[in-house]
Amino acid sequence: MASSSSTPPSSDTQTFTTMDKDLEAIGAHCQYTYCNQLDFLPFRCESCKHTFCLDHRTETAHKCTRAGEWAAARRKAASTTPTTSSNGKPTLATAAQCSHPQCKTYINTLSAVGVLCQTCNRQYCLKHRLKEDHSCATLIPLGARPASLANTQAQKAQAAISRLRLWGKEKAAAAAASPLVRPPPKPSSAAARAVALNNIRKTAKGDAKIPVDKRVYLHVEAEASTTTSKLPSGDFFYNKEWSVGRMLDEAAKGLQVQNVNNRGGGEEEKLRVYHVEGGRLLEFGEKVGAGLGSGNTVVLLRGVGPAIPDLISA
Repeated sequence: MASSSSTPPSSDTQTFTTMDKDLEAIGAHCQYTYCNQLDFLPFRCESCKHTFCLDHRTETAHKCTRAGEWAAARRKAASTTPTTSSNGKPTLATAAQCSHPQCKTYINTLSAVGVLCQTCNRQYCLKHRLKEDHSCATLIPLGARPASLANTQAQKAQAAISRLRLWGKEKAAAAAASPLVRPPPKPSSAAARAVALNNIRKTAKGDAKIPVDKRVYLHVEAEASTTTSKLPSGDFFYNKEWSVGRMLDEAAKGLQVQNVNNRGGGEEEKLRVYHVEGGRLLEFGEKVGAGLGSGNTVVLLRGVGPAIPDLISA
């Protein structure tokens, strides 16, 4: 009688997989300090890129050194609007038309590129990219100020300074020739000075918050050939501690003159302050009380350039 054999089946008929002897190759050790636990299903922190066990999987549990970076990156990606790639089809939103008046070609697309002309500052298709093809010599560059207008503005400014300088010389010559036209001496008594100051206060306008002892009373005019104002002149008072630039803003507002000094334009559009008694243009940073006194006359000019002494010297 044959006995049954207990030998294991051959490898050809084995129906299961033999587990690797090295169990550590299956999972990973927790990288939290003093833990080092072997976890077969470890967790990876997306902020610090380290591996942890179930107990230390959160950023708070393993005291993540870069906590919150993964969440911030997700919020940033969610708030960013996705950009769609152009399919090359010309539309009014994705393309522009050639600047040549007789060309209807859409440029700046995948099928038709645009070429910028450095002379006239316009974009053309490949057919009209050359200067001869779009008559570049007869075009005024985009964004350029006509030279004739700039020259006219400069000539007006120079003429205005010449008239003001001549006016000041005539007043000085007339005062020296005839003692009758000289201004009367200032009152010597305190009471007389107070009466004269009260007479000026009746017509001068200004900010009522300015202390009386810090006020400087001036006669302000707008030069007609370079500026346009609704009020040609007026009497105003300003704070002697103000800068000339601030006084200019208030004077332009009082005479209703357009003031674009704070817009960063060129000198041809900026207003300047001309001191008649001093015969010079005032710097914006000067103090009002340093160069001006009560009773002086200042004129608002446009397009005369910076306060360079060579520009206004006789």
